[in-house]
Amino acid sequence: MQISILGSLSDTDGRSPVDATVENLANLRDEGFRRVWMTQMPYEADLLTVLAVALREVDRIEVGTGVIPIQNQHPMLLAQRALTLSLISGGRFILGLGMTHQAVTEGMWGIPWDKPVRRLREYLDGLQPLLSGQKADAVGETITTRGALQIPGAKAPDVYIAALGPQLLRLAGRRTAGTVTWMTGPKTLAEHIGPTLRQAAAEAGRPDGSARVVAALPVSVTDDVAAARAQAAEQFAMYGQLPSYRAMLDREGYAGPEDAVILGDEASVTERLESLRAAGVDEFVGVVFDRSADVRARTRALLRQQT
Repeated sequence: MQISILGSLSDTDGRSPVDATVENLANLRDEGFRRVWMTQMPYEADLLTVLAVALREVDRIEVGTGVIPIQNQHPMLLAQRALTLSLISGGRFILGLGMTHQAVTEGMWGIPWDKPVRRLREYLDGLQPLLSGQKADAVGETITTRGALQIPGAKAPDVYIAALGPQLLRLAGRRTAGTVTWMTGPKTLAEHIGPTLRQAAAEAGRPDGSARVVAALPVSVTDDVAAARAQAAEQFAMYGQLPSYRAMLDREGYAGPEDAVILGDEASVTERLESLRAAGVDEFVGVVFDRSADVRARTRALLRQQT
C-alpha cells in the first residue's frame, strides 16, 4: 500500500498560498514523501494555477488533485489546464475529479446538481479523448464537447474520480484510474468500494490493477487520544452532515467523523493502517490534522516508515 499525504491551500500561516505550497511541497519531498494530494475548497485560491508554479519550482514529488469539481468548468478548459500542468511537471500531475456537493453547485454557483452520474459520464466523454491527444465529439444532455487540443509533449495524466456510490464506482472502474474516498472505513472499503470498482474494471476487460482505491482519512500519532478525538469531532463535523459522506459513515456504523479518524500511538496507528491494506486499499492518504507541530511531525514520521 502506497502512503501519501494531503496538502491544503489553507495551510499558509498567513503567507501567500503560492509561496506556502512551494515550501510545503519541498519539505514533504525532502522528508521522503513521493506523492501529495491537494484539496480545492470553493473559497481558496485556484489550485491548478498554484500548482503551475509549485510543480515548476519543486521537482520529483507527484501531486494529485483531491478533487477538482467538474460543474464550473468545461471539459476542454480542464483538459488544457491538466495537460499544461503535466507538461510543466514532466508527467508528475494526477487529475482527481469530483461532483462536489449540492450546497456548492446550486447554493454558490447556481448550477444544477441533478443527474450526477450522467454529468460525470458525459464530462469524461469530452475530457478523456482530449487528454489522450484525440479529437472530442461528445454531444450530451448536460454538456457537449467538440474539438481538439494541440499541446505537444504533454503526457495524459491519470484520472481519478471521487466515487462512493455504486453507479459512480462502476463508472470509475470502467473508465478511470480509480476512486479517491474520504471518511470511508475499512469495512466499507473491503465490502463495497473495492469489489464494486474492481468488478466493473474486470467486466470492461481491463487488466488487474487498472482501477485503484485511494483512501484518505485523518490520522494522528498521539498519546492524548481524547484531545485528538475531540478536535476531530469539531474540525470534521460537516462531513457527518453532507449526504455522500454520511452514507459512508452509516455503512461503517460510525456515529460521526471522529470515529473514522485513525488515532493512537505508533503501534495503534500501524495496526489501523494494516487494516486498510487488508481491505484492499492501494494508496492511503494521511490527513495530518493535530494542532501540535510535534504531533504532526511524529505522525508524518510514522507515515514515512510505512511507505
